[in-house]
Amino acid sequence: MRDAPTLSAAVEAAALGKGGKSRHNVASLAVPATLTVAGILFLPLLMLFRISFNQYDRYDLMIETFTLSNYTEILTDSFYRSVLLRTFEVAVLSTAVTLALAFPVAYFVARAPARWKSLLIILTIFPLFVGNMVRAAGWMAIMGNQGFLNQILLKMGLIGTPIEILYTPSAVFVGIVAVVLPFMILSLQSVIEGIDPNLELAASNLGAGPLMTFRHVILPLALPGVLAGTVLVFILCMNAYAMPVLLGGPRFHVMAPQVYQQITGQSNWPFGGALAFILMMTTLILTFVSTSVIQRQYRP
Repeated sequence: MRDAPTLSAAVEAAALGKGGKSRHNVASLAVPATLTVAGILFLPLLMLFRISFNQYDRYDLMIETFTLSNYTEILTDSFYRSVLLRTFEVAVLSTAVTLALAFPVAYFVARAPARWKSLLIILTIFPLFVGNMVRAAGWMAIMGNQGFLNQILLKMGLIGTPIEILYTPSAVFVGIVAVVLPFMILSLQSVIEGIDPNLELAASNLGAGPLMTFRHVILPLALPGVLAGTVLVFILCMNAYAMPVLLGGPRFHVMAPQVYQQITGQSNWPFGGALAFILMMTTLILTFVSTSVIQRQYRP
């Protein structure tokens, strides 16, 4: 009987040792994948960050040095400040419109019968199978002066001459919202599906109307999905390229096409790298501020 505690302690120690060793093995197996992902994601960014401090030369293309002139020029140039401001305006408005459109659709999908839910989710993600350039070309066919929309309005007698839709800010907003809408719907749907419908029924029994139930029950509980969808969509809108270029035309300037133009069009890697990092830091700062405001506003 005296050996029982000793035997029990030995078994427990062996189990703990085995568990610790198992956790150590799992962590060791994760190291190669973690290093690979870190290399793929961060190594190119670090290289571009270093390049952004070099100096552009017309003949040698790039001179190895360390200067802040690229960043100074971007921040002091009124053109690039206006481009950054327009990028921010497009991203904020597109994100707000996307959230307003996606919430009812996400709620409908989340509360749909099980036999229809898979089909609705497939229909939601189906546009993602088509590239942004192809979708932009489709919107050009719809919104052009001789496009589908103008032809319908002319035949109905609502307009006498084609209206200018393409190459306007409105066309860019429509195109961007169409691209990012599935991401917002999926982010919201997964969270709304986890909200107990009995909570809405209880709020209704206590006299709350649909709007009050949405504001005090659904929205606070769906806040994780709202934050995730808003952050994802805002980042995508800040870095939109195809829609502003194809639907906005050459006079509509936002940051992502400017980065592409500097690096690919003019081979000015230092200036293009500086533009890219200003865009990235602005996106990160605005994302942090917006998520903090939303959390304080709707925290249950």
